[in-house]
Amino acid sequence: MTVEPSPIPEPPSRSLTQRLLDFLVWGAIVALLLFSVEPVQLGRLPLLFSKSSNMQDFVNGFVRPDFSEWRTYVEAMWLTVQIALWGTLLAIALAIPLGLLAARNVSPPWVQQPVRRLLDLMRALPVLVIGIMFIVAVGVGPLPGVLALAFNTGGVLGKLFSEAVETVDPRPVEGVRATGATPLQQIVWGVIPQVAPLWTSYALYRFESNSRDATVLGLIGAGGIGQVLMDSLNGFHFNETAMIVIVIIAAVSLIDLLSQAMRSRLI
Repeated sequence: MTVEPSPIPEPPSRSLTQRLLDFLVWGAIVALLLFSVEPVQLGRLPLLFSKSSNMQDFVNGFVRPDFSEWRTYVEAMWLTVQIALWGTLLAIALAIPLGLLAARNVSPPWVQQPVRRLLDLMRALPVLVIGIMFIVAVGVGPLPGVLALAFNTGGVLGKLFSEAVETVDPRPVEGVRATGATPLQQIVWGVIPQVAPLWTSYALYRFESNSRDATVLGLIGAGGIGQVLMDSLNGFHFNETAMIVIVIIAAVSLIDLLSQAMRSRLI
């Protein structure tokens, strides 16, 4: 008995309307890029080569790092990591309740929509602007950096947490509800166990990002390695700058490796 091979399905065909819509979308993107050439000053790209002598002094300092103060730079980087750690921890404390309140399958629309707009505000404000606000409020030092990271990252994680909650399987929640559990108990026993690994992965990603953002916040007086980096740049001590950059790269790489190892245990 011979078995006839099943016919090969034809590739899906797109209608003329769909192809025209694709053409319009991609055409608009290309037109936007062409329109943006002048505003972003792409015409000045040749200056990278015509004024290469201006970069030579900068590069010469970088190829001869100054290792004499490496302990100072490591201590400053450690402070930056602590700023990022506390900023991420406080952001998680903000994001958990806000993320639950912003989820469509947990909160009613009259609660969900205002919370979503609050999260939009927290994400929209640049972290440097938030940092300056807190510097005005509490003075220079690491604390404004911690608060700025907590505020901005709280908005980012709140949105990610709410989206994770909206994708949960409703059956465990219904099973908990059938036992007579309260809404809070339904969230604790039916929702949180499903989203906890994903929430943890999101938090680890943001900690990596905050380690870099904390360096930038140091440029405006929020402590850490960024402040030391700014001092070396202002003094044109490019050999010191090179050593600071090496310390930053090494620290970020170690954080990335640690984060990858922790995320792999969640899969």
